[in-house]
Amino acid sequence: MSAKAEYATRAMAQLAAAQTSGAGRVRAEDLGAAQDIPVAFLLAILGELRAEGLVASHRGREGGYSLARPADEVTLADIIRTIDGPLASVHGLSLSEVTYQGPAAPLGDVWMALRAAVRSVLEHVTLADLVAGRLPADVDRLASEYRRQERRRGRWSASGDST
Repeated sequence: MSAKAEYATRAMAQLAAAQTSGAGRVRAEDLGAAQDIPVAFLLAILGELRAEGLVASHRGREGGYSLARPADEVTLADIIRTIDGPLASVHGLSLSEVTYQGPAAPLGDVWMALRAAVRSVLEHVTLADLVAGRLPADVDRLASEYRRQERRRGRWSASGDST
């Protein structure tokens, strides 16, 4: 995932939290400050999200940004595809167009499996899940397994940060 997509996801989570709390529209400056995103970069991201119908912008004294759809209808996949395109790609090609020769021939299937795995997570987590602090059980299980594996390898600190 690109830094831009990660920023977009954080900004959308912040907008979802504002929607859930009834706070309404959020100014770009406040959104940037809340998520530590440079405002100029954030404005470009918000423009892309608006063009895809994920964010609404409102002008005037009471202006700002809000979600264009309810938080439970926006998946992380929607956001990432808007910013980065396909969830997993090779040279910008459709995975059905990617072919390899000899011992590398099975790589096409590996890339397809990777895309399916990424989809299985990102298409099932909504902004509402993030705001509620509750991930779908299968996603939570995968994250827990990852943390266990990293602890066994000695790569996870007590604070939960990967080392």
